[in-house]
Amino acid sequence: MGKEPSPSEIPPDIEDFPDIAVSALATFNSLGDRVYPEIGFIGKDYTNLPLHMELHNIEDEELFLEILMFLESRAVKQSQEDLKREREKLKRKK
Repeated sequence: MGKEPSPSEIPPDIEDFPDIAVSALATFNSLGDRVYPEIGFIGKDYTNLPLHMELHNIEDEELFLEILMFLESRAVKQSQEDLKREREKLKRKK
């Protein structure tokens, strides 16, 4: 676009985050989703969570779980917004 980007405008890369956040993100993406057609995404399946925590050698379990819960809450909220948008779109077509 002809202008040099400001360093403050460049989004962070995965290497910019602490190891525990990277591990939590990898775990979040590896866990199965619990999804129902009429409800949408309702959360992750945490059946294999202990295995992931052992695999990533998680020491600060509380922070790790807090990051996972944050990611999950954002994903649930996004799913609800997407479903609401789709329902409104269908109503307008009628």
